[in-house]
Amino acid sequence: MKSRVAILARSWGPNPVDRLTSTDELLGDLLRQVSRSFYLSLAILARPLRGPVGLAYLLARAADTVADTRLVARPQRIDHLQALRRAYAGQPADAGAVARACAPHQAHAAERRLLERVDAVLAAVAALPEGDRERVRAVLTTITEGMLFDLARFPGEDASGLAALETLDDLDRYTYLVAGCVGEFWTDLHLAHRPRLAGWDAAAMRATGVRFGKALQMTNVLRDVPSDLAHGRCYLPARELAGLGLGPADLLEPAGAARARPLLHRLLGLALDHYEAAWRYTLAIPRREWRMRLACTWPLLIGQATLEALAAQRNPFASAPVKVARADVRAILAGSTLTVWSNRALASAGARWRARIGRRLLA
Repeated sequence: MKSRVAILARSWGPNPVDRLTSTDELLGDLLRQVSRSFYLSLAILARPLRGPVGLAYLLARAADTVADTRLVARPQRIDHLQALRRAYAGQPADAGAVARACAPHQAHAAERRLLERVDAVLAAVAALPEGDRERVRAVLTTITEGMLFDLARFPGEDASGLAALETLDDLDRYTYLVAGCVGEFWTDLHLAHRPRLAGWDAAAMRATGVRFGKALQMTNVLRDVPSDLAHGRCYLPARELAGLGLGPADLLEPAGAARARPLLHRLLGLALDHYEAAWRYTLAIPRREWRMRLACTWPLLIGQATLEALAAQRNPFASAPVKVARADVRAILAGSTLTVWSNRALASAGARWRARIGRRLLA
């Protein structure tokens, strides 16, 4: 098994993002530094797809870094994000000025370098074929709308300014803006580049792709509740909390957070329903498109492993965010290289994780 994974890794070769600018190989290195897990999914894709997917990720991550730069006053962050949004859409805007304003405040070197390279990434996007360029610009318009929504909805910077989304519909809209739209982008991009997908019902698969993105974002939301609360953000809807006799501030105390466990069960159920749709999406990919199948399988397995770890905690809303161990991630990657060809094996893997999560909730 290890030898097969090693052969597969060697077959990926260098990331073509490195060759999308005439400057140097920084962007490839940067992408690995900014997100090793995303880089794995990107590297396994067919070469024509890696450029637009990787560039879209880098620009989305740069905008998210700006939105989270709390040493810059919120009104200025909103202005900076609006400037990036215009630049991402191909409109006149000084993205370099945004980088100069925010890069010095980054604690992580990779995020600082990312901001410093925004102009280079934008130039690479401008050099993409027209169809890919417009798809990248469209998805970034939606993602940055979600970031602006987030900054407007959560005006505080810490627990003293805690605010919450109001309804489940608000949560659903948020997960679409920052992740569900990526499922549409991913689907459109593959339909444009992979002839084996010609038999797909494009509208149906785009809709299912939206649910794929929502599954992964719901995982992030549930995993990050404690840290989000500390930064003044509660994505657990206030109306649902009120039904349990709770307000967002009650979640700051372990006893109040424990009383919210029925809401965890409900939101996990919603997330798992999205995962079911995401698995249908993955199993609809032709077996010969094994790269795409792996790129979809990996985040699903890691996401469900995260939900199982979350469900295993006695008081997950008052605990440190869970993280899947690297050894477990490696096991998931290795095992999936053997099962990616079989719909039955992949479906069984997804079902096993769902059953494990269910048992954790009942324990």
